[in-house]
Amino acid sequence: MGDVDVGYGIVIPEAELEFRFSRSGGPGGQNVNRRATKVEVVFDLSRSAALTESQRRRAKIALHTRLDSRGRLHVVMQEERTQAQNRARALENLREVLARAVRPPPPPRRPTKPSAGATERRLTEKKMRSRTKKSRARPSLQE
Repeated sequence: MGDVDVGYGIVIPEAELEFRFSRSGGPGGQNVNRRATKVEVVFDLSRSAALTESQRRRAKIALHTRLDSRGRLHVVMQEERTQAQNRARALENLREVLARAVRPPPPPRRPTKPSAGATERRLTEKKMRSRTKKSRARPSLQE
């Protein structure tokens, strides 16, 4: 399969990924009982050289519910009928999960003020609306 390009300048070498195969409970007919089509990809976040320290910290916070006690991320796929398809989908899932986890936070919002012209237009519109509503009132209530 090769290396996994996560984005944000991160490329995970295939050597850092551990693959485990077992029999699947998914589709495949009689092959389910004979072929090891279920794929589990294990990626050790804490030891990976592909991540910077800040990316590793962000990933650990974002994926804390998906990491085991040793800080490893497990991705399991068993929906397809063949091992190769499950392996490709597991790697794609790993790529998506890591890309979401290491995405840098957006910059803080800079508060803005409405322009003087916009404020003037809003106040003029309010005055015109007020006059319109006053003109609709009953004559005894008018000033």
